Amino acid sequence: MEQKNYALLRRLVGYLRDDTERELQLLGELYLRARLSYNFFQVVMKLQSKERRGSKVRKRDDEPKTPYQRLREANDISQEGKARLEKISKELNVVKLKKEIEKLQEKLWRMQKEKKNCPNFRIDS
Repeated sequence: MEQKNYALLRRLVGYLRDDTERELQLLGELYLRARLSYNFFQVVMKLQSKERRGSKVRKRDDEPKTPYQRLREANDISQEGKARLEKISKELNVVKLKKEIEKLQEKLWRMQKEKKNCPNFRIDS
């Protein structure tokens, strides 16, 4: 998730100003869950090659895999590291994780609404 922090987190929390201690704490909790969700459940295609023929560019991607699956297949990761990742993977529940993310997003949005930073922002309840 390191390469996509900005895009992923902005998509989750938007561009509102989060400047209180409580908001910072909620952002940390949200980041933890978003990191788990992205690394264990969202597939990514990696560019394998790019070939130019005249004005056309042909791109070839490898098969879609999660970052977790790529790490499991990597040779430069220790067996202990792979075992630790496997344990984390078995403990995760994608539905529960998604609900936790949504709950944290709602808390952040409500805090913004209370600060009146975004008077036109509506939270449907």
